Amino acid sequence: MALHLTDEDARRLDGGDGPAIRLAMRVVVRLAEALGAEELLDISAAHVDSCMYHGRAPLEFAERLAADGATVVVPTTLNASSLDLLHPDLYRGDPEEGLLARRLMDAYVGMGCRPTWTCAPYQLEERPAFGEQIAWAESNAIAFANSVLGARTDRYGDFVDICAAVTGRAPAAGLHLDENRLATIVFRLGELTPELYTSSLLPQVLGTLVGSVVGNRVPVIDGVPDPPGEDWLKALGSAAASAGSVGMFHVVGATPEAPTLEVALGGRQPDEVVVVRSDDLRRTRDLLTTAVGSDLATVSLGTPHYSVAEIGRFVEALAGRNVHPAVDVYISTGRGVLDEVEDRGWAEGLRSAGVTIVTDTCTYVTPILRETSRPAMTDSAKWAYYAPGNLGVDVVLASTRECVESAVAGKVVLDDAIWTEGHFDG
Repeated sequence: MALHLTDEDARRLDGGDGPAIRLAMRVVVRLAEALGAEELLDISAAHVDSCMYHGRAPLEFAERLAADGATVVVPTTLNASSLDLLHPDLYRGDPEEGLLARRLMDAYVGMGCRPTWTCAPYQLEERPAFGEQIAWAESNAIAFANSVLGARTDRYGDFVDICAAVTGRAPAAGLHLDENRLATIVFRLGELTPELYTSSLLPQVLGTLVGSVVGNRVPVIDGVPDPPGEDWLKALGSAAASAGSVGMFHVVGATPEAPTLEVALGGRQPDEVVVVRSDDLRRTRDLLTTAVGSDLATVSLGTPHYSVAEIGRFVEALAGRNVHPAVDVYISTGRGVLDEVEDRGWAEGLRSAGVTIVTDTCTYVTPILRETSRPAMTDSAKWAYYAPGNLGVDVVLASTRECVESAVAGKVVLDDAIWTEGHFDG
């Protein structure tokens, strides 16, 4: 099928609205052709992922658009960057790269994007509604928007994200379309311990297992006994999008397009049914754990950025104790969440207990960790998936409560009884 452009699309592609729009339209149109789209569609919002400095190409592209007068035409949020502007002393990287990273951030703000600097834009006060067509990049945000909010975005990446924001257009393809949002593979939970169902580790390892199996298919998970909250679904989607190319998932009875298994499947039989057992999930946990022994230098939480509720659970688990002086503890979050945490008085208490709060960036990419030659612990499958390759650090994946207890003890503390019988509330 040939791509049909409206008269306005064609005029803009020919340079009728200036060089910035022409360049942005060229990118959007070429992507649409590659995807086999028949037309472009209007979007109402965008989220730009390409805010981290990974070399000259993203910077030069953004500055070229900005120099040519590009401005976003829909509300556009910005993903985590390479710098924590609120806590600049945390940056341990090359000073010159820091300056280039700031230039990249400034270029996007100069085009009218909101300086949100968060990988969890769905935690902002304004977020897309069900059925709303948007163009979001950042893998976990894409999965959350499609799956939990019921908004519609395909998997967008660097350059395409800002081009969609500048033009207000995106290819009518992929997860924008009804037929591509139906599940084709079922994951059925079975033979899990009651304790594992309530552990914060479950969505992390389940999401990783799902992502490793499905690739870019749309999965549906059946058998979660109680409808999980947004933080649980966030963790599941983040892990699945890291281990695979998952842009959307369903959880029966919990996500808006899966009130029943039959609805999630569109009335069709699944191509595959996978029964998930405790041993499968434990093996997945073990695959994401590269460290051995009890040595511990770092605990890093908040990938994706912690919500207010997640920080509240950390504060509750810490229970007024201090972290061990030999362990660095980092919690990454967004600026809006930090404001709320400050208002509740939690931030001061956390800092007094030895916790470092990080905003605007992510610790598995930006050089913030003081110690990478010794193991780090995390409750995030995404952090555990990427940190060994990015930072060269060995990792222990654990529940949030295990991370807290380890931070206080100054060594790795795991409760393996979760996989068989009885455990503390993790």
